Amino acid sequence: MGVSKLKLPKVCEHCGKTFEAKTINTRFCSDACNNASLRMRKKEALEAERKQQILQESAAAIATIQTRPYISIAEAVVLFGISKDTIRRLIKAGKIPAVNLGERLTRVSRTHIEAMFTAVAMPEEKPQKQQPVKLQYEPSECYTINEISEKYGVSLSTVSGTIRRNSIPKRQVGKFVYVPKEQVDKIFARK
Repeated sequence: MGVSKLKLPKVCEHCGKTFEAKTINTRFCSDACNNASLRMRKKEALEAERKQQILQESAAAIATIQTRPYISIAEAVVLFGISKDTIRRLIKAGKIPAVNLGERLTRVSRTHIEAMFTAVAMPEEKPQKQQPVKLQYEPSECYTINEISEKYGVSLSTVSGTIRRNSIPKRQVGKFVYVPKEQVDKIFARK
C-alpha cells in the first residue's frame, strides 16, 4: 500500500486519541486499538447472531404467547427479551401484578409488562435482493486513476485500494479506468 508524504491528523475510532496518520485509510492509532475494535465488532456480531437464532427458534412460541393475558416468567423472558431476575425484582417491588398458582407457577399480566417494555419484534422473511442498477458515466464526468493520484498526491495503489474498499463503480475504456468525479471527491475530501 502506498504511503503519503503528508501527515494527516486523525482521531482513533476506538480510543478517541488524536494521532498522525500515514495513509488516508488509517482508522486506529495503534495495533492494540485495531485489535480491540476487531474483538468488539466480532463480539457484537456473535451477540446479534445469537439473538436472531433465539428469535427464529421461538417464533411459533412467541405468536401463541402474545394472545394470552397471563404468561409465565420464562415466557416473559422470551417475549420481551429481559432477564428473569428483572421480572422477579419488578414483581417484588409491586410494579408488575403477579399471581402465584403454586411452586414454579407464577403468572404475570402481559399487558402490564407491555406497558413497561416493548415486545420483541417477530423475525421477518428477508426480502429478495434487487439487482443493482449499473450507472453510466460519461468520460467527461470521470477521473482516471492517474488523475486522482496526481490531484490528491497519493500513490496509484492507494487510489485503487480506496476505490475497491468504498465500492466506487469504475469503467474501463481501452487502457484507461474511469471513476466518477463526484464520488471520488466525496471520499478524498473527507480524508
